[in-house]
Amino acid sequence: MPPVALTEHSVRELLAKLPRLQAEIAKVIVGQSDTVEEMLVAFLAGGHCLLEGVPGLAKTLMVRTLSQAVDLSFQRIQFTPDLMPTDIIGTEILEEDHATGKRFFKFNRGPLFANIVLADEINRTPPKTQAALLEAMQEFSVTYGGQTYPLDRPFFILATQNPIEQAGTYPLPEAQLDRFLLYIKIFYPSEQEEFEVLSQTTGTRRANVQPVIGAADLLALQGLVREVTLSDDLIRYVTRLVRATRPAETPLDYVKEWVRWGAGPRAGQALILTAKARALVKGRFAATMEDLQEMALPVLRHRVLVNFKAEAEAITPDDVVREMLKLVERPKSPLR
Repeated sequence: MPPVALTEHSVRELLAKLPRLQAEIAKVIVGQSDTVEEMLVAFLAGGHCLLEGVPGLAKTLMVRTLSQAVDLSFQRIQFTPDLMPTDIIGTEILEEDHATGKRFFKFNRGPLFANIVLADEINRTPPKTQAALLEAMQEFSVTYGGQTYPLDRPFFILATQNPIEQAGTYPLPEAQLDRFLLYIKIFYPSEQEEFEVLSQTTGTRRANVQPVIGAADLLALQGLVREVTLSDDLIRYVTRLVRATRPAETPLDYVKEWVRWGAGPRAGQALILTAKARALVKGRFAATMEDLQEMALPVLRHRVLVNFKAEAEAITPDDVVREMLKLVERPKSPLR
């Protein structure tokens, strides 16, 4: 049921803005509807996104277009090997009071202080700089010089990265990967989509993206997500699924053979929240087995670490998750 603070009419108005938001993004981004939907799911669930794809697949353009379609402050940080943590969170500068002549240090806020932060090519900077995002992603605050500065809400980090097999990349530490609610992989477009991209981007037409949703609406939708129902049977299924990823606990020989480390409880929380958010995007107030299955890959692929044997056999975390979705026992009445 919707929260008491929201009337039925206001809930309908909020939900009506979601397809409008998708339509504004579609003015610029051809295809990639699943990717856009997963980004919206992360927004509604209050989490952060990691987008991976080879150069030229419009990862940065997608995030920038999304920022234009929402009425929120936006900052882009281009991650490079020489980027320092203070370039992200800010630093203290020495200032002088012209009235008294006294000098004092003032914290000069960095680009992290925005509602939407694009961390572009995040894996091209060393782990020390990558780690500067950890507190912001988890606590929604930044600590510098013993002083804690809260970040404005809503707060989203949308990071892009090139595949780690490419030159000049630094793999993200597992602790930071776990802070990303979703790990979204972007693939090459279909032939028709690529034709449309080439037609639309080599002429004089420029799409005009209009903001359709603001901070108050997003915060209300985030609250609404937690009111979406998920049956106890499906929550138990999520528990079995997450625990089955751990080699020491799983009953699945497949996992014992190929997995080094499994997912923690945060994965279960992420799967439930994103399933609820997806249901809301679809206009439903009850999440189903379909929602859980659709969100399993982006939720689990960065939380399941395969072993060296799996890497030698070209078995990926995606392969493991797909196999688990077949093997883990489902509820007898998954739609309840």
